[in-house]
Amino acid sequence: MTAEKKKLFQSLFYPIAFVILLWLVKIAEITFGINLAYLGIFPRKISGLIGIITAPFIHADFNHLISNSIPLLLLGLGISYSYPTSSRKLFLAVYVLHGLLVWIIARQAYHIGASGLVYGFVSFLFFSGIIRRDNRSIALALIVTFLYGGLTWGILPIKAETSWESHLFGSIIGIMFAFIFRKADPAPKYDWEDEEEANPRG
Repeated sequence: MTAEKKKLFQSLFYPIAFVILLWLVKIAEITFGINLAYLGIFPRKISGLIGIITAPFIHADFNHLISNSIPLLLLGLGISYSYPTSSRKLFLAVYVLHGLLVWIIARQAYHIGASGLVYGFVSFLFFSGIIRRDNRSIALALIVTFLYGGLTWGILPIKAETSWESHLFGSIIGIMFAFIFRKADPAPKYDWEDEEEANPRG
């Protein structure tokens, strides 16, 4: 196995493993006829703190789960591959901090699903791309935004059944860590960039 293929395989492992866990939880719910929504984040209630850890694993239905699974796979691969040093720290930061902000600030209801992670990863990739002038990161963030559908509007309180707070806080944490990790994992330089520097055009 070449070094590039090995890196690709390693970058895929954790996103796939995480998404498989999400699916196993939903399948267990259906199989045993249980509803785990009570394990979501319930703001400003001590018992709701557990949701900071468990909420991303709980989804309302399979449509909800599918809509999060595909972006998580794409974004997880992109971040793990392009930002190997920062990726695990970023995952932990977005996971915990956006959930904590939901618990502190959001309206009192059960907040479930992994979409806060999706928004955090998209924001990180897009703003990291701008800061580092890495077109690959920007392109992947835009592709996921297009595929996800209505991603931009998700941070606004338009639908009562949607945890727009998770989306908003995930985005904020992603942007924040794009700046914090701006010097880690420097973007690769491509051959065409060297050619442009050697042959500047007026």
